[in-house]
Amino acid sequence: MLIGESAHGDDLNAAHVNTVLGPRSGPVGVAWATALATPTVGHSPFIAVLAPSVAVKPFTLFVTKATPHSDLHQSLTWGPAQAGVAVGVADAVADGTITAERCDTDVLIASVWVNPRAHDADAVYRNNRAATAAALRNAIAGRPTLEQVRTASSHVTNGLNTAGD
Repeated sequence: MLIGESAHGDDLNAAHVNTVLGPRSGPVGVAWATALATPTVGHSPFIAVLAPSVAVKPFTLFVTKATPHSDLHQSLTWGPAQAGVAVGVADAVADGTITAERCDTDVLIASVWVNPRAHDADAVYRNNRAATAAALRNAIAGRPTLEQVRTASSHVTNGLNTAGD
Protein backbone atom coordinates (compact mmCIF):
# COMPACT_ATOMS: atom_id res chain seq x y z
CA MET A 1 0.00 0.00 0.00
CA LEU A 2 1.47 3.34 -1.07
CA ILE A 3 0.15 6.53 0.54
CA GLY A 4 0.73 9.95 -0.99
CA GLU A 5 -0.19 13.53 -0.20
CA SER A 6 0.21 16.83 -1.98
CA ALA A 7 -1.23 20.32 -2.05
CA HIS A 8 -0.96 22.67 -4.99
CA GLY A 9 -1.98 26.30 -5.30
CA ASP A 10 -2.21 29.00 -2.68
CA ASP A 11 -5.64 30.54 -2.99
CA LEU A 12 -9.30 29.51 -2.85
CA ASN A 13 -8.76 27.31 -5.94
CA ALA A 14 -5.94 25.32 -4.35
CA ALA A 15 -6.07 21.52 -4.31
CA HIS A 16 -5.25 19.04 -1.58
CA VAL A 17 -5.11 15.41 -2.64
CA ASN A 18 -4.43 12.25 -0.62
CA THR A 19 -3.84 9.00 -2.51
CA VAL A 20 -3.79 5.33 -1.58
CA LEU A 21 -2.49 2.94 -4.24
CA GLY A 22 -2.43 -0.81 -3.90
CA PRO A 23 -3.39 -4.17 -5.35
CA ARG A 24 -7.04 -4.85 -6.18
CA SER A 25 -6.69 -8.16 -4.33
CA GLY A 26 -5.55 -6.54 -1.08
CA PRO A 27 -6.90 -4.14 1.53
CA VAL A 28 -6.85 -1.17 -0.87
CA GLY A 29 -9.05 -3.10 -3.29
CA VAL A 30 -11.46 -3.95 -0.48
CA ALA A 31 -11.57 -0.32 0.69
CA TRP A 32 -12.04 0.86 -2.93
CA ALA A 33 -14.99 -1.46 -3.58
CA THR A 34 -16.55 -0.80 -0.18
CA ALA A 35 -16.37 2.98 -0.62
CA LEU A 36 -17.89 2.75 -4.10
CA ALA A 37 -20.72 0.58 -2.82
CA THR A 38 -21.52 2.64 0.30
CA PRO A 39 -21.96 6.32 -0.54
CA THR A 40 -23.13 8.70 2.16
CA VAL A 41 -25.12 11.90 1.91
CA GLY A 42 -22.92 14.48 0.22
CA HIS A 43 -20.12 12.00 -0.44
CA SER A 44 -20.71 9.70 -3.39
CA PRO A 45 -17.38 8.22 -4.50
CA PHE A 46 -17.15 7.65 -8.23
CA ILE A 47 -14.65 6.41 -10.81
CA ALA A 48 -12.54 9.18 -12.36
CA VAL A 49 -12.78 9.38 -16.14
CA LEU A 50 -10.78 11.00 -18.92
CA ALA A 51 -13.85 11.05 -21.18
CA PRO A 52 -17.30 9.48 -20.98
CA SER A 53 -16.83 5.69 -20.72
CA VAL A 54 -13.01 6.04 -20.54
CA ALA A 55 -11.92 5.53 -16.95
CA VAL A 56 -8.34 6.38 -16.07
CA LYS A 57 -6.10 3.45 -15.12
CA PRO A 58 -5.34 2.37 -12.58
CA PHE A 59 -9.03 2.66 -11.81
CA THR A 60 -9.29 5.68 -9.53
CA LEU A 61 -11.99 6.29 -6.97
CA PHE A 62 -12.64 10.01 -6.50
CA VAL A 63 -13.73 10.76 -2.93
CA THR A 64 -14.72 14.28 -1.90
CA LYS A 65 -13.46 15.72 1.38
CA ALA A 66 -15.98 18.58 1.39
CA THR A 67 -19.70 18.12 0.98
CA PRO A 68 -20.62 20.00 -2.20
CA HIS A 69 -23.15 22.58 -1.05
CA SER A 70 -23.65 25.00 -3.95
CA ASP A 71 -24.21 24.50 -7.65
CA LEU A 72 -20.79 26.02 -8.43
CA HIS A 73 -19.00 23.90 -5.82
CA GLN A 74 -20.67 20.74 -7.16
CA SER A 75 -19.75 21.69 -10.72
CA LEU A 76 -16.11 22.39 -9.80
CA THR A 77 -15.80 19.17 -7.80
CA TRP A 78 -17.37 16.78 -10.31
CA GLY A 79 -16.01 18.60 -13.37
CA PRO A 80 -12.59 20.29 -13.28
CA ALA A 81 -11.35 18.68 -10.03
CA GLN A 82 -12.33 15.20 -11.21
CA ALA A 83 -10.77 15.81 -14.63
CA GLY A 84 -7.61 17.16 -12.99
CA VAL A 85 -7.31 14.04 -10.83
CA ALA A 86 -7.86 11.75 -13.84
CA VAL A 87 -5.23 13.53 -15.93
CA GLY A 88 -2.83 13.67 -12.95
CA VAL A 89 -3.07 9.88 -12.72
CA ALA A 90 -2.56 9.57 -16.49
CA ASP A 91 0.47 11.87 -16.18
CA ALA A 92 1.93 9.62 -13.47
CA VAL A 93 1.49 6.61 -15.76
CA ALA A 94 2.95 8.43 -18.76
CA ASP A 95 6.07 9.52 -16.86
CA GLY A 96 6.62 6.04 -15.34
CA THR A 97 5.76 6.97 -11.75
CA ILE A 98 3.10 4.26 -11.94
CA THR A 99 4.20 1.33 -14.08
CA ALA A 100 2.01 0.01 -16.87
CA GLU A 101 1.81 -3.32 -15.02
CA ARG A 102 0.23 -1.64 -11.98
CA CYS A 103 -2.53 -0.19 -14.19
CA ASP A 104 -4.20 -3.59 -14.43
CA THR A 105 -3.43 -4.92 -10.94
CA ASP A 106 -3.85 -1.93 -8.65
CA VAL A 107 -6.58 0.53 -7.74
CA LEU A 108 -6.23 4.07 -6.50
CA ILE A 109 -8.26 6.07 -4.01
CA ALA A 110 -7.98 9.85 -4.34
CA SER A 111 -9.41 11.90 -1.50
CA VAL A 112 -9.84 15.43 -2.84
CA TRP A 113 -10.41 18.82 -1.23
CA VAL A 114 -12.14 21.50 -3.27
CA ASN A 115 -12.70 24.67 -1.27
CA PRO A 116 -16.41 25.53 -1.11
CA ARG A 117 -15.40 29.08 -2.11
CA ALA A 118 -13.42 28.00 -5.19
CA HIS A 119 -14.43 29.92 -8.30
CA ASP A 120 -11.96 29.36 -11.16
CA ALA A 121 -12.55 26.13 -13.12
CA ASP A 122 -9.20 26.32 -14.94
CA ALA A 123 -7.25 26.81 -11.71
CA VAL A 124 -9.15 23.98 -9.97
CA TYR A 125 -8.29 21.67 -12.87
CA ARG A 126 -4.60 22.67 -12.99
CA ASN A 127 -4.15 22.46 -9.22
CA ASN A 128 -5.81 19.03 -8.91
CA ARG A 129 -3.79 17.69 -11.84
CA ALA A 130 -0.53 18.87 -10.29
CA ALA A 131 -1.45 17.76 -6.75
CA THR A 132 -2.50 14.28 -7.89
CA ALA A 133 0.67 13.65 -9.90
CA ALA A 134 2.81 14.97 -7.02
CA ALA A 135 0.97 12.85 -4.42
CA LEU A 136 1.64 9.75 -6.52
CA ARG A 137 5.32 10.66 -6.97
CA ASN A 138 5.56 11.18 -3.21
CA ALA A 139 3.94 7.80 -2.53
CA ILE A 140 6.25 5.91 -4.89
CA ALA A 141 9.34 7.71 -3.51
CA GLY A 142 8.36 7.13 0.13
CA ARG A 143 8.03 10.83 0.90
CA PRO A 144 8.00 12.48 3.22
CA THR A 145 11.18 11.09 4.68
CA LEU A 146 11.59 10.98 8.45
CA GLU A 147 14.08 13.84 8.13
CA GLN A 148 11.51 15.94 6.23
CA VAL A 149 8.98 15.26 8.99
CA ARG A 150 11.49 16.25 11.69
CA THR A 151 12.36 19.47 9.88
CA ALA A 152 8.74 20.41 9.19
CA SER A 153 7.65 19.73 12.77
CA SER A 154 9.48 22.84 13.96
CA HIS A 155 7.30 25.11 11.80
CA VAL A 156 3.87 23.60 11.23
CA THR A 157 1.68 25.09 8.49
CA ASN A 158 -1.16 23.87 6.29
CA GLY A 159 -0.89 26.73 3.84
CA LEU A 160 -3.73 28.61 5.50
CA ASN A 161 -2.35 29.14 8.95
CA THR A 162 0.81 28.53 10.95
CA ALA A 163 1.30 27.03 14.38
CA GLY A 164 4.39 26.60 16.47
CA ASP A 165 7.16 28.70 17.93
